[in-house]
Amino acid sequence: MTVRVLVVEDEVRAAEAHASYVGRVPGFEVAGIAHSAAATLRLLDAARAAAEPVDLLLLDMHLPDGHGLGLLTAVRAAGHLCDVIAVTAARDTDVVRHAVAQGVVLYLLKPFTFATFRTKLEQYATYRDSLDSAPREVVQDEVDRLLGSLRPTGTAPLPKGMSPETLRDVTTAVRAASDGLSASEVAATIGISRVTARRYLEHLAAGGLADRQPRYGGGGGRPEVAYRWR
Repeated sequence: MTVRVLVVEDEVRAAEAHASYVGRVPGFEVAGIAHSAAATLRLLDAARAAAEPVDLLLLDMHLPDGHGLGLLTAVRAAGHLCDVIAVTAARDTDVVRHAVAQGVVLYLLKPFTFATFRTKLEQYATYRDSLDSAPREVVQDEVDRLLGSLRPTGTAPLPKGMSPETLRDVTTAVRAASDGLSASEVAATIGISRVTARRYLEHLAAGGLADRQPRYGGGGGRPEVAYRWR
């Protein structure tokens, strides 16, 4: 059975990227894209009325008309029982704690690669398949197996030559600079080469997490590229 997915993300480019990722994973299809909490509730209601309910929300926590956790409360109050994967840059432990308490089955931190994204959806698909094939009444071992299918068995690799530690350092540097940083500035900030910094910055830009912006006024009369967190 195909899993119908509603992408909830206020950034248009990031939403399109996530929807594209969903379309590349067998067994999943995009049911819609919502850029706000209000739009999410409308789409969920419309899908249920059409007898094509949404199975899974990919939920960003920072929306223009409310927090993702508040939206999740409204979703449950409206009787929607879809599962939720948080896809967010929110790293606050209180947010994680409340997300788990409100039924978020998986938590995917930005930035991430398609490989990491695919792994999360595949974990969820395994859980769904196990649940559908389980007997109506289960014993303890079966419950443990069902819940265990949601636990990660490993970390999906980054592109060859990239490390999670350096990606985290580059991400931290760019997020802290409100006016953006060039590859040279990132390199100087975290102690890597300019070429390496540019590769990580391009990775963030390709994932819809950073914007490229021309910056004028440097030496040689040529503009440089600054990367600003979206």
